[in-house]
Amino acid sequence: MFIQLLDILRIALVGIAFYVGYDQGFADTYDPVVQLHIMIPLVIVAIAGISGIEGLFFGRKAALAKGYETGSNYQKQSAIALLSYAFGSLLVYFADWGIYAELAVLFIFFFFFTFSAANHALEAIRHKNYKWQNINRPFILLLLLAGFVYPIIMFFR
Repeated sequence: MFIQLLDILRIALVGIAFYVGYDQGFADTYDPVVQLHIMIPLVIVAIAGISGIEGLFFGRKAALAKGYETGSNYQKQSAIALLSYAFGSLLVYFADWGIYAELAVLFIFFFFFTFSAANHALEAIRHKNYKWQNINRPFILLLLLAGFVYPIIMFFR
């Protein structure tokens, strides 16, 4: 039950990040920098930060919810990597290193998340692991990409 609550929290925070980001980005004249400056750290902290905490401190329950083996060092290493994305995103944001640094962290996070989604999809296909915690990753990736495409394109335009 606790792992499902973390999943709901992740999704809710991402929803809030998108709502506030789009709201502020379109407040006056459209400003993709404002939008991305809000969305990037919130989304990365919501997904990577909560997932990292989940994997590090509640690893057994998280693995069982996904249908994976428990107690592997790989799981701890993955949780630490996720936390590094979250902390890196916060460092870039609070140090005010600028939108290019924020985008670099976002692209690195998306690189990881894309391969993670592929791994989860293969797990579902090969091992018929249709647990929600396993099969949601590819769909969440597609939704995230869809939400970030417009502001990123508009920024680089």
